[in-house]
Amino acid sequence: MGAGRRGKGRGMSKRMLIAAAAVMALALVVCGAAFAAEVSRDEYKEAAEPICKSSAKANEGILAGVRTEVKKGQLKTAAAKFAKASKEQARTLKELEALPRPSADEARLTKWFSYLKIEAELFATAGKKLKAGDKAGAQHVFAKLGQNINKANNQVLPFEFNYCRLNAAKLS
Repeated sequence: MGAGRRGKGRGMSKRMLIAAAAVMALALVVCGAAFAAEVSRDEYKEAAEPICKSSAKANEGILAGVRTEVKKGQLKTAAAKFAKASKEQARTLKELEALPRPSADEARLTKWFSYLKIEAELFATAGKKLKAGDKAGAQHVFAKLGQNINKANNQVLPFEFNYCRLNAAKLS
């Protein structure tokens, strides 16, 4: 009989542990939801714009005169600038991805981030082409960059960004 009671007692304690674990898990979910307050589009814009402004100013300085350098055949100098701009773009993307996002815009922002990643990659590719002396190849990349910038900007039109929208004409 003693063994039967121990078995029953164990079963009861297992059920109680499972029930307690379920209650704790539910409490964590409820508390987590309370702490993860919804971010509005305006709040996201307010948090993102200073990051983008800093990046835009940095890239204006980094890419100053790069178009003239390419025309004059100073490709190695221009290549270094595009490599540096690529790193700045990648750093900015990481900062933007770390911001809390409005759940209603999650898909839109995820798509935008993918375009920003492509922009960083295109800056790097342009730099590599220029470093290799492939001016025509770099110009092809510049065309792709312009198209990608337009796609990225279209994704975030509802945010009415000032600095988080790129202007291909200002990149050089």
